[in-house]
Amino acid sequence: MTELLERAIARVKTLPAEEQDAIAAIILAELEDEQVWKAQFESTTDDQWDRIAKMARQEIAAGELKPLNDVFNR
Repeated sequence: MTELLERAIARVKTLPAEEQDAIAAIILAELEDEQVWKAQFESTTDDQWDRIAKMARQEIAAGELKPLNDVFNR
């Protein structure tokens, strides 16, 4: 276990049981979500990536995309 995770768990242990359970539920949901994303990325074929890239290039060329700085108001 990493030092950072040990510190986080030590802090969580000081919380009331309800808060500990809420944090545990968040962590477990995040781990499950990561497994789903990993499986989706691993199962994506080169052809699918090529189609996604083609769509992105078309959207860029058509001016349909906003720079991230505009999206996040930076």
